[in-house]
Amino acid sequence: MAKKVVATLKKEDGKGYTKVVKMVKSEKTGAYAFKEDIVPAENVKEFFAKK
Repeated sequence: MAKKVVATLKKEDGKGYTKVVKMVKSEKTGAYAFKEDIVPAENVKEFFAKK
């Protein structure tokens, strides 16, 4: 899947997007999980700011 995402982001339309990965701690178990998303480049800080 990673190759598909990278190929999509390399197209002209994908230049304004960024793949972001955030580590989130579970309240119930205390374990960490990763949240991945593809967001517009100008919204990266907003993605990391929200909980």
